[in-house]
Amino acid sequence: MGNPTEVPRISVASERPLLVFCSLPGFEYQLDPYVGCGHRCHYCYVLNQAETDWSEEILVHPDFEKRLREELQDVRPQKIYLGYFTDPYQPCESDLRQTRTALELLREKGFSASLLTKSDMVLRDRDILKEMVDSNVSVSVAFDDHGVMRLFEGNTMETSRRIEVLRKLKESGVGTAALICPVIPGITKVFPLLEALVGKADRIWVYGLSVQDRSERSWRNVQAILETHFPDRKETVEGIVLDKEHPYWVELREKLVGIGESEGIDLRVYL
Repeated sequence: MGNPTEVPRISVASERPLLVFCSLPGFEYQLDPYVGCGHRCHYCYVLNQAETDWSEEILVHPDFEKRLREELQDVRPQKIYLGYFTDPYQPCESDLRQTRTALELLREKGFSASLLTKSDMVLRDRDILKEMVDSNVSVSVAFDDHGVMRLFEGNTMETSRRIEVLRKLKESGVGTAALICPVIPGITKVFPLLEALVGKADRIWVYGLSVQDRSERSWRNVQAILETHFPDRKETVEGIVLDKEHPYWVELREKLVGIGESEGIDLRVYL
């Protein structure tokens, strides 16, 4: 399937619930087959609560299939979200197949699934997703330049292949959504990405880079990349990112909403 092959060492996580409360609208539960992610997205919000250095170590749940089967016994069939704290199709999934195991159990018990990924490995599991009621896959993109993408997402696949994933899933009858996320001012070329995504996904979401606190690990990572590779833009980018009512965001919101309405695109803007 062509995923990047840099895989951190695998260790066993301390035992904890697999199904946990989900804060996303429309979902009661989420499931993350791994603790940590090997995609090395330096802006990732989950880095701020990471238990390990994900570039070195990913944790796997012990007795995954047995414990998930037991937990599902007490839950009514519904759609479960996979991908909130980790990419379910990160590189180690090609060998460990815990996401595949989870989907097989969900299908067996009459559940459905909604997944968020940056990988074409999800195509491997189209057979299961097509048999689930109202299953869907979301794929996120943020950069149209491969070199820039590598700076911010060190172990992911190129944007063009992610868009191809959406096209193939949509043709298979699996629900699709694209996320232009995170929008980094002066770095992310929103409108070329939007043009490339139209028609490839059922809906498109747009999110800006989120910073809750300047001390966050993810924000420090982004600052370091800007300092090294975009020193002439660093001050401007920081000023915009840290001000959610900056004219940049206001203008971008207005343009995107206008395009969505005039072109009939299911475009949802959260900037």
